[in-house]
Amino acid sequence: MYKPDGRCNISGERVKEERLRANLSQEQLAYKLQIIGLDVTQKVISRIENGSRVVADYELDYLATALGTTINHLLGKE
Repeated sequence: MYKPDGRCNISGERVKEERLRANLSQEQLAYKLQIIGLDVTQKVISRIENGSRVVADYELDYLATALGTTINHLLGKE
């Protein structure tokens, strides 16, 4: 698997920034995602943020919704 800069995703850093901006813990974000239909745990959030987990395209939509941002922002396109 190709890992630019040793990371499995390019959205993790933005996910962390937005989570902290929203004053949410990883556990709180996982719970918020579970409420809207994405079955993840705190450990999954941690792995997304540190780049050790691939983020599926459909997961980006859930993450953007839960964090009140856009997919483009999470991908660094804004």
